[in-house]
Amino acid sequence: MKTILVFGAGKSATVLIDYLKDVCTSHQWQLIVADANLHTALSKTNNHPQTKAVEVNVTVQEERRMLITDASIVISLLPPHLHVHIAKDCVAVGRSLLTASYVDDGIKNLEAEIKSKELLFLCEMGLDPGIDHMSAMQLIDGIKAKGGTITSFKSHCGGLVAPDSDNNPWHYKISWNPRNIVMAGSAGATYKLNNEIIQKQYNNVFEDCEELQIAALPPLAWYPNRDSLSYIPLYHLQDTATFIRTTLRYADFCKGWDVVVHLELTDEKDHALIANCKSFADWMEQKLFKAKQRNISFRMYLELYVDEADHEKIIQQFEFLELNSLELLPAHVKCSADIVQHRLEQKLALKPADKDMIVMLHEIDYALNEQQHSIKSSLIVLGEDNLRTAMAKTVGLPLGIAAKLILEEKIKLKGLHIPTHKEIYEPVLLELARNEVVFKETHH
Repeated sequence: MKTILVFGAGKSATVLIDYLKDVCTSHQWQLIVADANLHTALSKTNNHPQTKAVEVNVTVQEERRMLITDASIVISLLPPHLHVHIAKDCVAVGRSLLTASYVDDGIKNLEAEIKSKELLFLCEMGLDPGIDHMSAMQLIDGIKAKGGTITSFKSHCGGLVAPDSDNNPWHYKISWNPRNIVMAGSAGATYKLNNEIIQKQYNNVFEDCEELQIAALPPLAWYPNRDSLSYIPLYHLQDTATFIRTTLRYADFCKGWDVVVHLELTDEKDHALIANCKSFADWMEQKLFKAKQRNISFRMYLELYVDEADHEKIIQQFEFLELNSLELLPAHVKCSADIVQHRLEQKLALKPADKDMIVMLHEIDYALNEQQHSIKSSLIVLGEDNLRTAMAKTVGLPLGIAAKLILEEKIKLKGLHIPTHKEIYEPVLLELARNEVVFKETHH
């Protein structure tokens, strides 16, 4: 009997596990869900006959390796820094591994061993990265097959709150790892625009974000996502003048978050400053002073440094998070990023009936037969509730589909890969469409 092992039963695992339950039922396979919290794993397996929930301490090699040895294929939904432990065990035991996370140096260093053991390590197999790669490569390969030359490539993706559940001034609710939301953009960004390399530091990432319109949705804005340049060779677009990968938010979010960044409210190293603060108000006062080396109010800061048209919206956003409250700081916070995360989890949580929304848009310009053409390919996915979210669906389904196809030997690729190969993206996109993850294209 073939066995699929899933490490991690958190926010992004719900739809994946439900999909794999059905797969295991139809194929008479077994699904093992391993998590640090047995109750969490049990809540996802829900006594399904083809599943088993286990508690695991992933920092203990013996516990990890015992589970991996009994598996046919492994999926890791653990925090990215823990993937390398799973990966090393998979190499040692000889098991293929799937993750939704970026390829980091730890995984990259295993590439030769992965290849020599004829394993498949498929990373970036979620939403973004994941579905973005597959849908983009299908478009790119299609244009090239016709003889077209791509001149501009822009890929946008965002996890948002659905319009019907949008009831706060940030126009945002948390549907995935809250720490990643707090630290978004902190690595800066690099991309290519009209044959010029653009580099943005953290302080500039959320400044003057460009807006765009998709279907009947409210206006969205984008900010550049990490290092776009590293994907140019993977997409085989070395001669393309513009290449940008971005993250989407509602426009007001970017304006407010730009102030959060400039006031260094996401600092992870200001432990000494936090140790001297008793309340949220103390913290904000210290941050405002540090930003401008003088005592000023938040409203005065906005009047001096932010476009007047945005003042009231941003004040509403900060008041909604109660960042200037006289409430005592929680005992667990050790830095500013902890404080902001605490407030986001309190104030921007998805309520049980709330729906999130995934939006993706590819904008491609290309030349064919001495004429200019453009394609816009968009994806909108709505969640069902705060458990079966659009984020969980679009992160989990690609992993589950790939695992099934690999065990069915319909994907035979070996080595370390992301899903830019036709052998991967064609069957996965086909099954995603059967699960209502469908792109709509317009051509000009």
